[in-house]
Amino acid sequence: MALVAGLLPSVGYCAGISFGLMDASINGIHQAMRSGTLTCHSLVQQYLDRIQAYDKQGPALNAMLYVNPDALEQADAMDRQFKRTGKISSLYCIPTVLKDNYDTADMPTTAGSASLAGAQPPQDAYVVSQLKKNGALILGKTNLQEFALGGVTVSSLGGQTKNPYDLKLTPGGSSGGTAAALAANFATVGTGSDTANSLRSPASANSLVSIRPTLGLVSRAGIVPVSFTQDEAGPITRSVSDAARMLDVMAGYDAADPVTALSDGHIPKTYTAFLDKTGLKGARIGVLEALFGKGPEDQEVNRVMANAIDMLKKNGAIVVPIAAPELDTDRLNADLDVQKYEYKSSINSYLNTYSPKAPAHSLDDIINSGKTNQSLQKFLLSAQSYKNGLNETAYKDRLIKIHALKIDLANLMAENHLDAAVYPHQKRLPVPIGEYDQSERNGILAALTGFPSIVVPAGFASPTDDAPRGVPVGIEFIGRPWSEPQLIRYTYGFEQATHARKMPASTPSLARY
Repeated sequence: MALVAGLLPSVGYCAGISFGLMDASINGIHQAMRSGTLTCHSLVQQYLDRIQAYDKQGPALNAMLYVNPDALEQADAMDRQFKRTGKISSLYCIPTVLKDNYDTADMPTTAGSASLAGAQPPQDAYVVSQLKKNGALILGKTNLQEFALGGVTVSSLGGQTKNPYDLKLTPGGSSGGTAAALAANFATVGTGSDTANSLRSPASANSLVSIRPTLGLVSRAGIVPVSFTQDEAGPITRSVSDAARMLDVMAGYDAADPVTALSDGHIPKTYTAFLDKTGLKGARIGVLEALFGKGPEDQEVNRVMANAIDMLKKNGAIVVPIAAPELDTDRLNADLDVQKYEYKSSINSYLNTYSPKAPAHSLDDIINSGKTNQSLQKFLLSAQSYKNGLNETAYKDRLIKIHALKIDLANLMAENHLDAAVYPHQKRLPVPIGEYDQSERNGILAALTGFPSIVVPAGFASPTDDAPRGVPVGIEFIGRPWSEPQLIRYTYGFEQATHARKMPASTPSLARY
């Protein structure tokens, strides 16, 4: 597997030239294939051409770490299969990008770190195997905040990814490579991971949809870990319908991640059954006021959120203001987050699954390599300082507080008869490139409780010279455990009422298409 630069196929004839690639959906792609106006080869070629045009030149988004050199060959095989059988599986020939902390047996998995350059997992992550089993074509691996430890998507191996809506801003993190790639139409769908904010922050910053599932719905096995208490994996897409289709494939029991046994009995036949345009009607939605910013830097987000809340009301939702100062996310991050206590044991256990030829087999090896981005040093050294973080009194105290938080949030929703609650995922807009701290994010609430949440585009900040269409703002919906069907209903209803997503100006349609 090779790095992107200079290794993409040359442009060729596209049988699906009349097909509209920009913001194409899974369903739209499959309809075009069934009608004979699109082939798998032409679809993949068009995405490869966009990567070539925009990832390392032009706006130079720097979203991709690797591109699959066998993508066109695999597309041809899928075209032959479709011609022979006439059958299309749920993700047949859907070009998919993976955050580069998902194990792939046919390409390196490095978590964006030069300390793991060339590391080759022995097998695909469970979720990757499920995607492939259902027909997905893995187009490549995306950049991320190194080891998924931060919110601005910069890594020692991949460098800095840019936000396609404002090239001077970061794309959020840690799954910002996937988000920038999807916003720029480099692929149809993608994956991310989330320990505190990392699926939902880049979705918010790139006018996308992401689902952080209930803890136990999606396997984390084969994904470079941070915290077994807080880690989760999920889809990032341009629409709620595509996210629901991805969740159909990703959800399920995996013996390698025993917590997924809790999902038994909680997975519907298909999440697409809950794509209801009138889904907000009668829903009782709480607005968590403590999760809104009060400073001047927060006012653009607050303006967009005010409009979003008005849309909830106009589309039949019953909106209930909830003060809940105990849910203040600054306090939750400071007092309950357990990443630094769990990291050493988590990463050491993961690295032990690699072959003896892997460049690092422990946190000590990573630190001693001297090959990590400077933004990680404080966290890595803090995690290393614990002989066994799992035995720390402070860690055990935090676990007790996390359990209490779950009860408090469930009780808050029960007392107020809420079907879901909403708030801005980020109180302020994404930070400029060069800053390493994306502050004022609200993702920790779902990360600690394990309750499901979905971020969906809410609108845009005011346009500027650098962001001619504005910078995206995402609204987050949180629900009770296993309420993904209901959250999909509400977010789809909101999406269809607002049509808030806009494509970035920096990566327009290519003239030849």
